[in-house]
Amino acid sequence: MAGPEASTPGASTLAAKIDALFRVVRRPNREQYSHEEVARACREATGESFSATYLWQLRTGRRDNPTKRHLEALAQFFQVPVAYFFDEEQGAAIAQELELLGALRDAGVRSVALRAVNLSAEGVGTISDMIDVIARREQDGASGPGGN
Repeated sequence: MAGPEASTPGASTLAAKIDALFRVVRRPNREQYSHEEVARACREATGESFSATYLWQLRTGRRDNPTKRHLEALAQFFQVPVAYFFDEEQGAAIAQELELLGALRDAGVRSVALRAVNLSAEGVGTISDMIDVIARREQDGASGPGGN
């Protein structure tokens, strides 16, 4: 059974999509929303039964058959298009945007991105190449002697 551990950029399981929303879309103080507060908002939006337990079951893949109204309420709460749940192509694009949003929450990543905005295409390419080299070096260091 696929749970949130399957949540990767563009992941297509319902559980992975819901988990990504919880991981990335945060309160203004940057804390995650609780299942209870999301469920309460969905109950209020739909007028239908929607418990924190039911939401947890959807998020972990224990249930995978919500009503269209429930998915619309989740999309409304997390401020994503409802197509995120229904259209694979749009869902994948939105998932990539969510991953970017999550990365930009990191102050260091945000600082690099903001400083790169005014660079030429060649400058951005150079920075991208440097990041690739550093990432490979760090990956090789982690898997080599003394690494993981």
